[in-house]
Amino acid sequence: MPRPWRPIAAAKCCTADDHVVLGNLSRCRPTRADLSKKVAELRFFRRLSSSDLGSSPCSARLNASDEFSHSFGAGLYAFQLSELKAITHDFSSNFLLGEGGFGTVHKGYIDDRMRPGLKAQAVAVKLLDAEGLQGHREWLAEVILLGQFRHPHLVKLIGYCCEDEERLLVYEFMPRGSLENHLFRRISMALSWGTRLKIAIGAAKGLAFLHGAEKPVIYRDFKTSNILLDHDFAAKLSDFGLAKMGPEGEDTHVTTRVMGTHGYAAPEYVMTGHLTTKSDVYSYGVVLLELLTGRRAMDKTKPKNEEKLVDWAKPYLSSSRRLRCIMDHRLAGNYSTKGSREVASLALRCISPNPKDRPRMPTVVETLQGLQHLKDMAVSSGAWPPIVGRHAISAKTKPDNTANARRRSISTKLA
Repeated sequence: MPRPWRPIAAAKCCTADDHVVLGNLSRCRPTRADLSKKVAELRFFRRLSSSDLGSSPCSARLNASDEFSHSFGAGLYAFQLSELKAITHDFSSNFLLGEGGFGTVHKGYIDDRMRPGLKAQAVAVKLLDAEGLQGHREWLAEVILLGQFRHPHLVKLIGYCCEDEERLLVYEFMPRGSLENHLFRRISMALSWGTRLKIAIGAAKGLAFLHGAEKPVIYRDFKTSNILLDHDFAAKLSDFGLAKMGPEGEDTHVTTRVMGTHGYAAPEYVMTGHLTTKSDVYSYGVVLLELLTGRRAMDKTKPKNEEKLVDWAKPYLSSSRRLRCIMDHRLAGNYSTKGSREVASLALRCISPNPKDRPRMPTVVETLQGLQHLKDMAVSSGAWPPIVGRHAISAKTKPDNTANARRRSISTKLA
């Protein structure tokens, strides 16, 4: 799994708008203690906190100010490093699930004897890259946020480890992996239209929950690799290290260092640093396009004019006839014609250049839920060419080819 895109926006370390800004890391490398102190001073974390860390081994380093306190949430378990090493076979490569900007993720197994009340289950253990700087802050953000919030469409944080310089997180294991793997790895079976719709609805519910919190949470890194799937393909959002407490009111914004993943980030956020919940809605629209087309948000292997999915797909979204030309050929026409039109229309609204024109996530959920029972499959209604795959005949070329065949037949008879 490629490391997330991290644009460098500043030439030196500084503090702006109550958000730590880390600039050129090769020339400016604050110690982890200094970083913890800066993080402790942020209003973002103070607003989330209600109690002290307690007597965990890292309390002294994290409590850089007397006013800094956190709520790790009821039900989170504090694990020892030795325990997590044991359940992952010392973080063996044979148990490696993936790797990102934070570090590596390994599969492990815990039994009900490890902690009172903890059921036996498979888990995913995320290990902080000790050489990284941003990882410590992301670890802290995830523990605080997921320690407070519980929702069927957010991945469940079971516990954490903070021992010496080590930072780890323990999540529920998601057996189907990420949406990214199912959409773009050709060795996997193609997701059906109904499953894609189910995933889109689940992910939308997760975002709607975050945006509807008392202090809205902006996810900031919504993408297919952060949408995990359980055994029944229920979608759950993961990786909250970049999440921010959002603005209150439609016309307000926060200014922050631009972070996220190229191709998913909203244009106004990339250009100005203005971040609102509507930035997440844009990213959601990009994922809808990926579900429709089976193409990545950014694909350098495509011709120059097709590299960015939004720019390439947008002209096709408002026409039913043109839309079928960009539908994922792996669906082979087994999708609802009306449903695909509605999803395309919704995606077009989500990726609007004007944030105010984008729908709110509850509206997105309501729209998609109304499409679940449509049965007008394109392949059975004649809206999909009879030959699929690389040699599929597009809607535009099919009449011409038929006419040419007819002319050839007439010429043969005359001869």
